[in-house]
Amino acid sequence: MIHKHIAFYASNFKHDLSASIVVFLIALPLCLGIALASGAPLFSGLITGLVGGLLVSFLSGSQLCVSGPAAGLTVIVFSAIEKLGSFQGLLVAVILAGIIQLTLGYLRAGIIGAFFPSAVIEGMLAAIGLILIIKQIPHATGYDASYEGDESYMQESAQSSLQELIESISQSISHGSIVISSVALLILISWNLPWFKQQPFLKNIPAALIAVIWGIAYNQYTIHFAPEWAVKAQHLVNLPAIQSPVEFFNYLLFPDFSYLARLDTYTSAITIAIIASLETLLSLEATDKLDPLKRIAPTNRELKAQGIGNIVSGFLGGLPMTAVIVRSAANINAGGKTHLSSFLHGVWLLLSILFVAEYLNTIPLACLSAILLHTGYKLANPSVFKHFYQKGPSQFLPFIITISAILLTDLLLGMAIGMAFGLFFVIKANYQAAITLSKEGSHYLLSFNKDVSFLNKAVLRKFILSIEENSYVTIDTTKAKFIDHDILETIEDFLATTSDDNIYVEFIEIDGYKRFSGIGEKHI
Repeated sequence: MIHKHIAFYASNFKHDLSASIVVFLIALPLCLGIALASGAPLFSGLITGLVGGLLVSFLSGSQLCVSGPAAGLTVIVFSAIEKLGSFQGLLVAVILAGIIQLTLGYLRAGIIGAFFPSAVIEGMLAAIGLILIIKQIPHATGYDASYEGDESYMQESAQSSLQELIESISQSISHGSIVISSVALLILISWNLPWFKQQPFLKNIPAALIAVIWGIAYNQYTIHFAPEWAVKAQHLVNLPAIQSPVEFFNYLLFPDFSYLARLDTYTSAITIAIIASLETLLSLEATDKLDPLKRIAPTNRELKAQGIGNIVSGFLGGLPMTAVIVRSAANINAGGKTHLSSFLHGVWLLLSILFVAEYLNTIPLACLSAILLHTGYKLANPSVFKHFYQKGPSQFLPFIITISAILLTDLLLGMAIGMAFGLFFVIKANYQAAITLSKEGSHYLLSFNKDVSFLNKAVLRKFILSIEENSYVTIDTTKAKFIDHDILETIEDFLATTSDDNIYVEFIEIDGYKRFSGIGEKHI
């Protein structure tokens, strides 16, 4: 069996090696950019990428899923750091979130993703996209104040973020940052055009890598030939310059467990665990669909793997992680076949931290902002809004309400509000579809189209009251496997009045129920 596994990995090594390089080139700027958007040390994003690649890749049941810091958690992380007042306090919340995920895995809760309406989940992702766009414009314009620590989400309020956005445009900005981010965005958008995708050479080069190379080249040129257009040092990536592998451990941040005494540590942990688990399960499902071999990864094992990953990431000073669809899709598109591609991308991340940190520090933050702006646009793409609008009010309203609630409150409360509205529409749809009444002349057909609960009692009474005198009523329950006692009582009460109104009632199966009485009753 062991030899079989070794042979399997060996036979696919060539594909996994090339795919791992592509994933690394995409993951590197995203790890840095997500840390930037989260208000966390940039090094923490790389730590999360390392744990996701070197550890979670083999704990996961998915051969192709890539784990690391996720754009969907930036808002939560930023808010948690602000509430707790310390990044080391956040690390405690990340560890607790990992423990919750691990517990969920053992409780076989991997099915929970199926209970969240797609409109609410898509609304959450669109809201995160809008927040990313709002929050990254100050970085993209080089607005100095936002690098001095006041780029908080201001209690997740859309109004305050828009105010900050206006300030970033109207006050001190960096012309160099604007040029870099604008051209980087143009590169990212162009790379998705059909012509670029059709070029064999270009389609294998990550757009994010080209955007970063552009930013570095521009800034190096302007430093020497047009200093007034160069980006200031505080607007560049600032990673510790590690001189030796041993020194790597000196730069790790560790959690401050005194934060276990604070209630908001636990609320942050629960929020991180819920959103990270949902995003992981959604990414896992999407990865399985993209897998050319159509392998299906076990969801409970994935929750356990992510839980262990978050525990380790929290202990080492990293951000919370999820399975991430962008890097997973890139892995598949680049020809990845096994766990090795994700593992090797973690190896390349580690080598880059140990040996080329000084070169990474030449990357302008405006490049990373452009990547996140593009990510935000993809999450909040107008086509998503159009798609849900075309599905009708029952889908569009929960979608748009979730977005509005998240922008006006916070992510967890916004999701709860979205879930409440989503549940309302589900109940409403079930309420209307479970029982139908049709009429042809004096003949009524009362159909039970599915299992009927007490929630349908009101609509049944409404239909019964609309039945006119001197009518013929057929009650068809062939599609209902279960009929609630309250519903049966309502039917029995109706039968007791049929003789007064000269109504003839015919039954087509009532699931073996025989206790009906009434004038004109006929039982088939």
